Amino acid sequence: MLFRTVSRHNPFALPLHERAQNPFSYATMAAHKIFNDPVYGFVTIPRGILMDLVEHPWFQRLRRIRQLGMTDFVYPGALHTRFQHALGALHLMQSTIDVLRSKDVIITTEEAEAVQIAILLHDIGHGPFSHVLEHTLLPYHHEELSQAIMKALNEEFNGRLDLALTIFAGTYSKPFLHQLVSGQLDMDRMDYLNRDSFFTGVHEGVIGYDRIVKMLHVVDGKLVVEEKGVYSIEKFLIARRLMYWQVYLHKTVLAAEQMLILVMERVARMHREGLRPVVSPTLKAILDFPTDRSLPVQSIMSEYTRLDDIDILHELKELRHSEDFLLQFLANSLLDRRLFKVYLDRQAPSEELMAMANRSTKEKFGNLTEHWAQLIITGQEESKAYSEGDDEILILKKSGQLIPYSDETDSPIKERITKKHFLIYPRS
Repeated sequence: MLFRTVSRHNPFALPLHERAQNPFSYATMAAHKIFNDPVYGFVTIPRGILMDLVEHPWFQRLRRIRQLGMTDFVYPGALHTRFQHALGALHLMQSTIDVLRSKDVIITTEEAEAVQIAILLHDIGHGPFSHVLEHTLLPYHHEELSQAIMKALNEEFNGRLDLALTIFAGTYSKPFLHQLVSGQLDMDRMDYLNRDSFFTGVHEGVIGYDRIVKMLHVVDGKLVVEEKGVYSIEKFLIARRLMYWQVYLHKTVLAAEQMLILVMERVARMHREGLRPVVSPTLKAILDFPTDRSLPVQSIMSEYTRLDDIDILHELKELRHSEDFLLQFLANSLLDRRLFKVYLDRQAPSEELMAMANRSTKEKFGNLTEHWAQLIITGQEESKAYSEGDDEILILKKSGQLIPYSDETDSPIKERITKKHFLIYPRS
Protein backbone atom coordinates (compact mmCIF):
# COMPACT_ATOMS: atom_id res chain seq x y z
CA MET A 1 0.00 0.00 0.00
CA LEU A 2 1.12 3.53 -0.70
CA PHE A 3 1.20 5.76 2.35
CA ARG A 4 0.72 9.51 2.03
CA THR A 5 1.73 12.21 4.45
CA VAL A 6 -0.79 14.68 5.87
CA SER A 7 0.36 17.85 7.59
CA ARG A 8 -1.17 19.40 10.67
CA HIS A 9 -1.77 22.35 8.36
CA ASN A 10 -2.45 22.23 4.67
CA PRO A 11 1.03 21.99 3.11
CA PHE A 12 -0.30 23.32 -0.15
CA ALA A 13 -1.29 26.56 1.59
CA LEU A 14 2.43 27.37 1.85
CA PRO A 15 3.79 29.73 -0.78
CA LEU A 16 5.23 27.84 -3.72
CA HIS A 17 8.71 29.32 -3.22
CA GLU A 18 8.79 28.10 0.41
CA ARG A 19 7.88 24.56 -0.65
CA ALA A 20 10.53 24.68 -3.36
CA GLN A 21 13.20 25.84 -0.91
CA ASN A 22 12.45 23.11 1.59
CA PRO A 23 10.28 20.49 -0.10
CA PHE A 24 10.31 18.11 2.91
CA SER A 25 9.64 20.68 5.64
CA TYR A 26 5.91 20.02 5.68
CA ALA A 27 6.47 16.26 5.85
CA THR A 28 8.26 16.57 9.18
CA MET A 29 5.18 18.30 10.60
CA ALA A 30 2.92 15.38 9.71
CA ALA A 31 0.47 14.28 12.36
CA HIS A 32 -0.87 11.26 10.52
CA LYS A 33 -0.31 8.93 7.65
CA ILE A 34 -3.24 7.87 5.53
CA PHE A 35 -3.86 5.03 3.15
CA ASN A 36 -6.61 4.54 0.63
CA ASP A 37 -8.61 1.51 1.72
CA PRO A 38 -11.04 0.06 -0.86
CA VAL A 39 -13.64 -0.58 1.86
CA TYR A 40 -13.61 2.66 3.89
CA GLY A 41 -11.75 5.18 1.73
CA PHE A 42 -9.04 7.20 3.44
CA VAL A 43 -7.96 5.71 6.76
CA THR A 44 -5.65 7.63 9.09
CA ILE A 45 -2.94 6.32 11.41
CA PRO A 46 -1.64 8.82 13.95
CA ARG A 47 2.09 9.16 14.38
CA GLY A 48 3.58 7.83 17.57
CA ILE A 49 3.23 4.36 19.05
CA LEU A 50 0.53 3.23 16.58
CA MET A 51 2.57 4.12 13.52
CA ASP A 52 5.68 2.64 15.12
CA LEU A 53 3.81 -0.64 15.60
CA VAL A 54 2.52 -0.64 12.01
CA GLU A 55 6.08 -0.17 10.75
CA HIS A 56 7.46 -2.95 12.97
CA PRO A 57 8.63 -6.05 11.04
CA TRP A 58 6.36 -8.30 13.10
CA PHE A 59 3.32 -6.32 12.00
CA GLN A 60 4.55 -6.02 8.41
CA ARG A 61 4.61 -9.85 8.36
CA LEU A 62 0.81 -9.68 8.23
CA ARG A 63 1.12 -8.44 4.63
CA ARG A 64 2.27 -11.97 3.81
CA ILE A 65 -0.61 -13.79 5.53
CA ARG A 66 -3.88 -14.14 3.67
CA GLN A 67 -6.98 -13.20 5.59
CA LEU A 68 -9.05 -16.05 4.15
CA GLY A 69 -6.53 -18.84 3.70
CA MET A 70 -7.47 -20.92 0.65
CA THR A 71 -10.74 -19.12 -0.13
CA ASP A 72 -9.38 -17.67 -3.37
CA PHE A 73 -9.76 -21.18 -4.85
CA VAL A 74 -13.49 -20.39 -4.93
CA TYR A 75 -13.55 -16.57 -4.83
CA PRO A 76 -10.51 -15.35 -6.82
CA GLY A 77 -10.65 -11.88 -5.31
CA ALA A 78 -10.14 -13.14 -1.75
CA LEU A 79 -6.44 -12.32 -1.66
CA HIS A 80 -6.59 -9.61 1.00
CA THR A 81 -4.35 -9.91 4.03
CA ARG A 82 -4.35 -9.73 7.81
CA PHE A 83 -2.49 -6.43 7.42
CA GLN A 84 -5.44 -4.84 5.65
CA HIS A 85 -7.90 -6.30 8.13
CA ALA A 86 -5.97 -5.00 11.15
CA LEU A 87 -5.88 -1.46 9.75
CA GLY A 88 -9.58 -1.66 8.88
CA ALA A 89 -10.45 -2.74 12.42
CA LEU A 90 -8.34 0.15 13.72
CA HIS A 91 -10.31 2.57 11.56
CA LEU A 92 -13.62 1.27 12.96
CA MET A 93 -12.24 1.57 16.48
CA GLN A 94 -11.32 5.21 15.86
CA SER A 95 -14.85 5.92 14.62
CA THR A 96 -16.37 4.16 17.62
CA ILE A 97 -14.27 6.13 20.08
CA ASP A 98 -15.48 9.37 18.47
CA VAL A 99 -19.13 8.23 18.66
CA LEU A 100 -18.92 7.17 22.31
CA ARG A 101 -17.16 10.36 23.33
CA SER A 102 -19.90 12.38 21.60
CA LYS A 103 -22.34 10.61 23.95
CA ASP A 104 -20.31 11.68 27.01
CA VAL A 105 -18.70 8.29 27.54
CA ILE A 106 -15.38 8.98 29.27
CA ILE A 107 -12.46 7.54 27.32
CA THR A 108 -9.16 9.09 28.30
CA THR A 109 -6.37 9.76 25.82
CA GLU A 110 -4.39 6.86 27.31
CA GLU A 111 -7.39 4.50 27.08
CA ALA A 112 -8.11 5.53 23.48
CA GLU A 113 -4.53 4.84 22.47
CA ALA A 114 -4.47 1.52 24.33
CA VAL A 115 -7.70 0.18 22.83
CA GLN A 116 -6.45 1.15 19.36
CA ILE A 117 -3.21 -0.75 20.02
CA ALA A 118 -5.20 -3.76 21.20
CA ILE A 119 -7.36 -3.92 18.06
CA LEU A 120 -4.38 -3.21 15.77
CA LEU A 121 -2.48 -6.19 17.22
CA HIS A 122 -5.40 -8.53 17.91
CA ASP A 123 -4.46 -10.84 14.98
CA ILE A 124 -0.69 -10.44 15.00
CA GLY A 125 -0.31 -14.04 16.20
CA HIS A 126 -1.91 -15.60 13.12
CA GLY A 127 0.23 -18.10 11.26
CA PRO A 128 0.37 -19.02 7.56
CA PHE A 129 -3.01 -19.00 5.79
CA SER A 130 -4.60 -17.68 8.99
CA HIS A 131 -6.79 -20.33 10.66
CA VAL A 132 -5.94 -23.15 8.25
CA LEU A 133 -2.75 -24.39 9.92
CA GLU A 134 -3.65 -23.43 13.48
CA HIS A 135 -2.59 -26.31 15.78
CA THR A 136 -1.01 -28.10 12.80
CA LEU A 137 2.46 -26.56 13.08
CA LEU A 138 2.37 -25.51 16.75
CA PRO A 139 0.18 -26.43 19.74
CA TYR A 140 -0.84 -22.84 20.47
CA HIS A 141 -3.99 -20.89 19.65
CA HIS A 142 -3.45 -17.71 17.64
CA GLU A 143 -4.75 -15.57 20.52
CA GLU A 144 -2.05 -17.00 22.80
CA LEU A 145 0.52 -16.13 20.18
CA SER A 146 -0.94 -12.64 19.71
CA GLN A 147 -0.71 -11.99 23.44
CA ALA A 148 2.86 -13.33 23.59
CA ILE A 149 3.91 -11.10 20.68
CA MET A 150 2.24 -8.11 22.32
CA LYS A 151 4.19 -8.79 25.53
CA ALA A 152 7.42 -9.00 23.57
CA LEU A 153 6.60 -5.72 21.84
CA ASN A 154 5.76 -4.20 25.20
CA GLU A 155 9.28 -4.92 26.41
CA GLU A 156 10.71 -3.43 23.24
CA PHE A 157 8.60 -0.27 23.64
CA ASN A 158 9.41 0.12 27.35
CA GLY A 159 5.96 -0.66 28.74
CA ARG A 160 3.92 1.45 26.30
CA LEU A 161 1.59 -1.53 25.74
CA ASP A 162 0.80 -2.19 29.42
CA LEU A 163 -2.73 -0.82 29.26
CA ALA A 164 -3.39 -2.38 25.85
CA LEU A 165 -2.46 -5.80 27.24
CA THR A 166 -4.82 -5.32 30.18
CA ILE A 167 -7.67 -4.38 27.83
CA PHE A 168 -6.83 -7.28 25.49
CA ALA A 169 -6.94 -9.73 28.42
CA GLY A 170 -10.30 -8.37 29.61
CA THR A 171 -9.08 -7.39 33.07
CA TYR A 172 -9.36 -3.60 32.77
CA SER A 173 -11.89 -1.72 34.90
CA LYS A 174 -13.92 -0.63 31.86
CA PRO A 175 -15.29 -3.86 30.30
CA PHE A 176 -16.64 -2.10 27.21
CA LEU A 177 -13.11 -1.46 25.95
CA HIS A 178 -12.43 -5.22 25.88
CA GLN A 179 -15.83 -5.81 24.25
CA LEU A 180 -14.81 -3.50 21.41
CA VAL A 181 -11.74 -5.69 20.83
CA SER A 182 -13.22 -9.11 21.54
CA GLY A 183 -16.96 -9.53 21.87
CA GLN A 184 -20.05 -10.41 19.87
CA LEU A 185 -20.12 -6.94 18.35
CA ASP A 186 -16.41 -6.13 18.20
CA MET A 187 -14.48 -4.20 15.59
CA ASP A 188 -12.78 -7.40 14.46
CA ARG A 189 -16.02 -9.05 13.34
CA MET A 190 -17.39 -5.84 11.93
CA ASP A 191 -14.37 -5.34 9.69
CA TYR A 192 -13.90 -8.92 8.54
CA LEU A 193 -17.55 -9.28 7.50
CA ASN A 194 -17.35 -6.02 5.58
CA ARG A 195 -13.95 -6.73 4.07
CA ASP A 196 -14.50 -10.39 3.25
CA SER A 197 -17.82 -9.70 1.53
CA PHE A 198 -16.15 -6.92 -0.47
CA PHE A 199 -13.22 -9.02 -1.70
CA THR A 200 -15.23 -12.19 -2.33
CA GLY A 201 -18.12 -10.36 -3.97
CA VAL A 202 -20.59 -12.16 -1.68
CA HIS A 203 -23.12 -9.42 -0.99
CA GLU A 204 -24.91 -11.44 1.68
CA GLY A 205 -22.09 -10.45 4.05
CA VAL A 206 -22.58 -6.69 3.67
CA ILE A 207 -23.51 -5.06 6.98
CA GLY A 208 -24.53 -1.56 8.01
CA TYR A 209 -21.35 -1.03 10.01
CA ASP A 210 -21.67 2.76 10.05
CA ARG A 211 -25.17 2.63 11.52
CA ILE A 212 -24.16 0.00 14.09
CA VAL A 213 -21.24 2.16 15.23
CA LYS A 214 -23.54 5.17 15.62
CA MET A 215 -25.98 3.10 17.70
CA LEU A 216 -23.35 2.03 20.26
CA HIS A 217 -23.40 3.36 23.81
CA VAL A 218 -22.03 2.44 27.24
CA VAL A 219 -24.11 1.80 30.36
CA ASP A 220 -22.58 0.70 33.67
CA GLY A 221 -19.28 0.09 31.93
CA LYS A 222 -20.79 -2.31 29.37
CA LEU A 223 -21.22 -1.88 25.63
CA VAL A 224 -24.86 -1.59 24.59
CA VAL A 225 -26.83 -0.88 21.42
CA GLU A 226 -29.57 1.73 21.33
CA GLU A 227 -33.03 0.30 20.65
CA LYS A 228 -33.33 1.78 17.16
CA GLY A 229 -30.27 -0.23 16.11
CA VAL A 230 -31.77 -3.65 16.84
CA TYR A 231 -32.52 -4.46 13.19
CA SER A 232 -29.00 -3.52 12.17
CA ILE A 233 -27.78 -6.06 14.74
CA GLU A 234 -30.14 -8.65 13.31
CA LYS A 235 -28.76 -8.04 9.83
CA PHE A 236 -25.21 -8.26 11.22
CA LEU A 237 -25.87 -11.68 12.80
CA ILE A 238 -27.64 -13.05 9.73
CA ALA A 239 -24.78 -11.83 7.51
CA ARG A 240 -22.26 -13.57 9.77
CA ARG A 241 -24.18 -16.85 9.61
CA LEU A 242 -24.48 -16.68 5.82
CA MET A 243 -20.80 -15.85 5.37
CA TYR A 244 -19.77 -18.88 7.40
CA TRP A 245 -21.50 -21.39 5.17
CA GLN A 246 -21.20 -19.50 1.88
CA VAL A 247 -17.54 -18.44 2.26
CA TYR A 248 -15.59 -19.56 5.33
CA LEU A 249 -16.93 -23.14 5.32
CA HIS A 250 -17.75 -23.43 1.62
CA LYS A 251 -17.24 -27.08 0.73
CA THR A 252 -14.58 -26.43 -1.90
CA VAL A 253 -12.68 -24.12 0.45
CA LEU A 254 -12.97 -26.83 3.09
CA ALA A 255 -11.47 -29.40 0.70
CA ALA A 256 -8.48 -27.17 -0.13
CA GLU A 257 -7.85 -26.38 3.52
CA GLN A 258 -8.09 -30.00 4.65
CA MET A 259 -5.70 -31.03 1.86
CA LEU A 260 -3.19 -28.41 3.01
CA ILE A 261 -3.54 -29.57 6.62
CA LEU A 262 -2.99 -33.16 5.51
CA VAL A 263 0.18 -32.38 3.58
CA MET A 264 1.64 -30.21 6.35
CA GLU A 265 0.86 -32.80 9.02
CA ARG A 266 2.73 -35.37 6.95
CA VAL A 267 5.63 -32.96 6.35
CA ALA A 268 5.86 -32.27 10.09
CA ARG A 269 5.71 -35.95 11.03
CA MET A 270 8.33 -37.00 8.50
CA HIS A 271 10.62 -34.13 9.51
CA ARG A 272 10.39 -34.99 13.19
CA GLU A 273 11.06 -38.65 12.44
CA GLY A 274 14.12 -37.75 10.37
CA LEU A 275 12.59 -39.12 7.15
CA ARG A 276 12.52 -35.87 5.19
CA PRO A 277 14.01 -32.47 6.06
CA VAL A 278 11.95 -29.38 5.21
CA VAL A 279 13.32 -26.82 2.79
CA SER A 280 12.47 -23.54 4.55
CA PRO A 281 14.87 -22.76 7.44
CA THR A 282 12.08 -20.84 9.16
CA LEU A 283 9.65 -23.75 8.89
CA LYS A 284 12.38 -26.13 10.07
CA ALA A 285 12.92 -24.03 13.19
CA ILE A 286 9.18 -24.15 13.94
CA LEU A 287 8.93 -27.92 13.45
CA ASP A 288 11.92 -28.47 15.72
CA PHE A 289 9.97 -27.11 18.68
CA PRO A 290 8.31 -29.73 20.94
CA THR A 291 4.61 -30.37 20.31
CA ASP A 292 3.61 -30.88 23.94
CA ARG A 293 3.57 -27.19 25.03
CA SER A 294 6.55 -27.87 27.27
CA LEU A 295 8.17 -24.67 26.02
CA PRO A 296 6.62 -21.34 27.04
CA VAL A 297 5.13 -19.61 24.03
CA GLN A 298 7.45 -16.59 24.53
CA SER A 299 10.47 -18.76 23.69
CA ILE A 300 9.43 -19.22 20.05
CA MET A 301 8.83 -15.55 19.20
CA SER A 302 11.95 -14.88 17.12
CA GLU A 303 11.30 -17.87 14.84
CA TYR A 304 7.52 -17.66 14.71
CA THR A 305 7.45 -14.00 13.71
CA ARG A 306 9.35 -14.88 10.52
CA LEU A 307 6.87 -17.56 9.43
CA ASP A 308 4.31 -16.66 6.75
CA ASP A 309 2.46 -17.97 3.69
CA ILE A 310 5.60 -17.84 1.56
CA ASP A 311 7.29 -20.55 3.63
CA ILE A 312 4.36 -22.91 3.04
CA LEU A 313 4.08 -22.13 -0.67
CA HIS A 314 7.83 -22.64 -1.08
CA GLU A 315 7.54 -26.00 0.64
CA LEU A 316 4.63 -27.02 -1.60
CA LYS A 317 6.60 -26.14 -4.74
CA GLU A 318 9.53 -28.25 -3.57
CA LEU A 319 7.17 -31.13 -2.76
CA ARG A 320 6.24 -31.42 -6.43
CA HIS A 321 9.46 -33.44 -6.72
CA SER A 322 9.20 -35.38 -3.45
CA GLU A 323 10.03 -39.08 -3.42
CA ASP A 324 7.07 -39.59 -1.11
CA PHE A 325 4.05 -40.22 -3.33
CA LEU A 326 1.47 -38.70 -0.99
CA LEU A 327 3.41 -35.47 -0.58
CA GLN A 328 4.03 -35.16 -4.31
CA PHE A 329 0.41 -35.92 -5.18
CA LEU A 330 -1.06 -33.52 -2.63
CA ALA A 331 1.35 -30.69 -3.51
CA ASN A 332 0.60 -30.98 -7.22
CA SER A 333 -3.14 -31.18 -6.52
CA LEU A 334 -3.08 -27.99 -4.47
CA LEU A 335 -0.77 -25.98 -6.71
CA ASP A 336 -2.71 -26.95 -9.84
CA ARG A 337 -6.12 -26.76 -8.14
CA ARG A 338 -7.11 -30.36 -8.61
CA LEU A 339 -9.19 -30.51 -5.47
CA PHE A 340 -10.79 -33.51 -3.81
CA LYS A 341 -14.47 -34.39 -3.90
CA VAL A 342 -16.48 -33.21 -0.89
CA TYR A 343 -19.57 -34.41 0.93
CA LEU A 344 -20.82 -31.77 3.40
CA ASP A 345 -24.14 -32.21 5.16
CA ARG A 346 -25.87 -32.12 8.53
CA GLN A 347 -26.13 -35.91 8.31
CA ALA A 348 -23.00 -38.02 8.71
CA PRO A 349 -21.93 -39.78 5.49
CA SER A 350 -23.65 -43.11 5.05
CA GLU A 351 -21.83 -46.44 5.26
CA GLU A 352 -22.42 -46.87 1.53
CA LEU A 353 -20.76 -43.53 0.74
CA MET A 354 -17.82 -44.29 3.02
CA ALA A 355 -17.39 -47.70 1.36
CA MET A 356 -17.49 -46.11 -2.09
CA ALA A 357 -14.87 -43.51 -1.11
CA ASN A 358 -12.60 -46.23 0.28
CA ARG A 359 -13.07 -48.46 -2.75
CA SER A 360 -12.43 -45.75 -5.36
CA THR A 361 -9.40 -44.39 -3.48
CA LYS A 362 -7.86 -47.86 -3.07
CA GLU A 363 -8.43 -48.71 -6.73
CA LYS A 364 -6.69 -45.53 -7.85
CA PHE A 365 -3.84 -45.32 -5.32
CA GLY A 366 -3.50 -48.77 -3.73
CA ASN A 367 -0.67 -49.77 -6.06
CA LEU A 368 1.14 -46.44 -5.62
CA THR A 369 1.30 -46.12 -1.85
CA GLU A 370 0.47 -48.20 1.20
CA HIS A 371 -0.80 -45.02 2.85
CA TRP A 372 -3.66 -44.47 0.39
CA ALA A 373 -6.27 -44.43 3.19
CA GLN A 374 -4.79 -41.16 4.51
CA LEU A 375 -6.25 -39.44 1.46
CA ILE A 376 -9.74 -39.96 2.89
CA ILE A 377 -10.54 -37.16 5.32
CA THR A 378 -13.53 -37.07 7.66
CA GLY A 379 -14.65 -34.68 10.37
CA GLN A 380 -17.16 -31.99 11.14
CA GLU A 381 -17.40 -28.22 11.17
CA GLU A 382 -19.67 -26.02 13.21
CA SER A 383 -20.73 -22.41 13.48
CA LYS A 384 -22.72 -20.43 15.99
CA ALA A 385 -24.13 -17.08 14.93
CA TYR A 386 -24.89 -15.87 18.44
CA SER A 387 -24.19 -16.77 22.07
CA GLU A 388 -26.54 -16.13 24.94
CA GLY A 389 -25.38 -15.58 28.50
CA ASP A 390 -22.88 -13.16 30.03
CA ASP A 391 -21.53 -11.98 26.69
CA GLU A 392 -24.91 -11.19 25.15
CA ILE A 393 -25.47 -8.04 23.12
CA LEU A 394 -27.49 -5.67 25.31
CA ILE A 395 -30.22 -3.45 23.87
CA LEU A 396 -30.78 -0.07 25.53
CA LYS A 397 -34.50 0.70 25.54
CA LYS A 398 -35.74 4.28 25.40
CA SER A 399 -36.90 3.80 28.99
CA GLY A 400 -33.29 3.17 30.01
CA GLN A 401 -33.88 -0.54 30.61
CA LEU A 402 -31.27 -3.01 29.32
CA ILE A 403 -32.64 -6.09 27.52
CA PRO A 404 -30.58 -9.02 26.17
CA TYR A 405 -30.81 -9.18 22.39
CA SER A 406 -32.23 -12.72 22.58
CA ASP A 407 -35.23 -11.37 24.55
CA GLU A 408 -35.73 -8.33 22.35
CA THR A 409 -35.72 -9.89 18.88
CA ASP A 410 -38.14 -12.21 17.13
CA SER A 411 -35.35 -13.22 14.73
CA PRO A 412 -34.57 -16.95 14.39
CA ILE A 413 -30.92 -16.08 15.09
CA LYS A 414 -30.62 -17.49 18.58
CA GLU A 415 -28.00 -19.51 20.39
CA ARG A 416 -27.81 -22.49 18.06
CA ILE A 417 -24.80 -24.44 16.91
CA THR A 418 -24.99 -25.65 13.33
CA LYS A 419 -22.88 -28.73 12.71
CA LYS A 420 -22.07 -30.30 9.37
CA HIS A 421 -20.16 -33.50 8.70
CA PHE A 422 -17.68 -33.77 5.86
CA LEU A 423 -16.11 -36.53 3.82
CA ILE A 424 -13.27 -35.48 1.50
CA TYR A 425 -11.56 -37.91 -0.88
CA PRO A 426 -9.81 -37.92 -4.29
CA ARG A 427 -11.96 -37.85 -7.38
CA SER A 428 -12.06 -41.14 -9.20
